[in-house]
Amino acid sequence: MSTRAWDWLGAVLRVGLGVVWIVAGWTKLADPAQSVRAVRAYRLLPEVLAQGVGYGQPVFEVALGVLLVIGLGVRLSAALSLVLLLVFIAAVLSAAARGLRIDCGCFGGGGDITGETRYTQEIVRDVGLALVAAWLTIRPATALSVDGELHRRDHARLTEELTR
Repeated sequence: MSTRAWDWLGAVLRVGLGVVWIVAGWTKLADPAQSVRAVRAYRLLPEVLAQGVGYGQPVFEVALGVLLVIGLGVRLSAALSLVLLLVFIAAVLSAAARGLRIDCGCFGGGGDITGETRYTQEIVRDVGLALVAAWLTIRPATALSVDGELHRRDHARLTEELTR
């Protein structure tokens, strides 16, 4: 596959991951109290941290999503995405191992449930997204990105200076 094709594949992956973060964060911003309940349901954090995470996580997710969609700070945004997704995977595995019956709250909602859990689907989805984030961390150069445009401008300016 040519470098240009890899750049376009990277752009699709970058924008896709960014849109997932924006949708996930935006749905939680609509009901921050529910976001706090979802974090609380995992029973991993003390109350003050659960509240901070519940209110702060949606804003962080939207910010990550916007940075990825526009392609600014791709390597850092992808690395932070990877860390966050690994934390999510560990939290869902922990909930399953402890016999908790919760909705992950990944796209709003969340908290204790009485029906069937969807832990397997949630983990598979998050592993797939983590693989995308890992790819973008290793290869952040993508088509249609602010990073790429800044790099091209810097390269052109340097080339011009060197040819004088």
